[in-house]
Amino acid sequence: MRSIRLLCAMTWCAVPLTAAAQPTSRRPNILVCIADDWSFPHAGAYGNKAARTPTFNRLASEGAVFTNAYCAAPSCTPSRGAILTGQAPHRLAEGGDLWGTLPARFAVYPDLLEESGYVVGHTRKGWGPGLIEPGGRTRNPAGPHFKDFRTFLETVPADRPFCFWFGSYDPHRPYEEGSGRAAGFDPAHVKVPPFLPDVPEVRSDLCDYYREVQRFDREVGELLGALEEAGRSSETIVVMTSDNGLPFPRAKANLYDAGTRMPLAIRWPGIVQAGRRLDTFVSLADLAPTFLEGAGVAIPAEMTGKSLVGLLKGETSVHRDCVYLERERHAYVRAGLAGYPMRAVRTDEFLYIRNWLPDRWPAGDPFLPVKNMTYGDIDGSPTKAFILEHKNEPDFRRFFELACAKRPAEELYVLSRDPNQMINLAEQAAYAEIKKSLSEQLAQWMTRTNDPRASGGGDLFDRYPYYGQGEPKPKQSRKPKAGQ
Repeated sequence: MRSIRLLCAMTWCAVPLTAAAQPTSRRPNILVCIADDWSFPHAGAYGNKAARTPTFNRLASEGAVFTNAYCAAPSCTPSRGAILTGQAPHRLAEGGDLWGTLPARFAVYPDLLEESGYVVGHTRKGWGPGLIEPGGRTRNPAGPHFKDFRTFLETVPADRPFCFWFGSYDPHRPYEEGSGRAAGFDPAHVKVPPFLPDVPEVRSDLCDYYREVQRFDREVGELLGALEEAGRSSETIVVMTSDNGLPFPRAKANLYDAGTRMPLAIRWPGIVQAGRRLDTFVSLADLAPTFLEGAGVAIPAEMTGKSLVGLLKGETSVHRDCVYLERERHAYVRAGLAGYPMRAVRTDEFLYIRNWLPDRWPAGDPFLPVKNMTYGDIDGSPTKAFILEHKNEPDFRRFFELACAKRPAEELYVLSRDPNQMINLAEQAAYAEIKKSLSEQLAQWMTRTNDPRASGGGDLFDRYPYYGQGEPKPKQSRKPKAGQ
């Protein structure tokens, strides 16, 4: 095992709490709850009236809620790898692709915490999808697998801190069509994003999505109940977020906000003042160094994430002035296992995207004969089917182009005028200087973080093995609970 240097014991700031919520001086426990394909702002704490998220709302009111949190990549494997390693996905070799592996040379925070005395574990979806063994690991990077959180808690000695990862399968597809309406979600109350057609099929599909968001929220509530029953709530950091955006066209697997902007709430008794709303930019890659600093464990120099501890303590209100986003190969949906490489910088005012190989189809090849797959980087759904079926009709052609058509090498969106990033102004002379400045800023970050794309070596992402079959994987079977 690595020799881990413990830092001096952390100092708890004095924030008035009820007697039941008083923190201890021990190192904090860590409970991370990650949804699978859930986007900002689909939670009640953000003013979304269609969402039923009482647990997220509770954590937001008892801790801090973030309005500008972003995943490092809008794809499960690299996003989860960035969360665990605290590094940008392009630094993780095979871990930068979906259905890859995460080489053991990249340290992950559960291992570092375990070496410092923590009891670690995970349930359901940890790091992945991908294969662990080719990377030289013997267990999931999220920690040993447990049946559930309560079973894990039974193994934790009263005098030991723990770190647990709950990875839900919700709201990942496939959905039970019509389940949202059956659960009481009214299609009339759903807000359809402007990049999707406002038709009954899409509204119903969104209801099904919200129903699964509700189930994730309910299960996190059950975890909080188990935490309280165990008497560990007052000494536990609780994080509730997602790995990437909702599984709809032009969202998941894209660098627009619908694919990268995440719900995030953090409760940390004694550290985070209740009810804080934080608008500064943060990356989910910042979580790993945050946990390490909170536990008094040295943060590895290779981590590109930046600890949130100072922000959470209220020592500063500004964490980042922008975030950097990226994507390499998502699913096996192009001839020759080709991906669609992108890099981006997101500021308060602009989103600048560099499409590295614009001759490729961003959503996958129109038809891949060996796999019978059409625009396969978009998950199969009633929404996707409607857009493809009506792509030649004047009223709906625009939605098809936004989701599936080839894109130019550069995209630039002015967020005050175009918050949903639908009008590319990269070729307008009025924005030439802004585009140049953002392009240079992005290039400097890529060079600084040793991005292979910055030095002409990005082709390796297409050459890495793909360990999936390329077809949608069914969810783990679950017995529906009352009210679901």
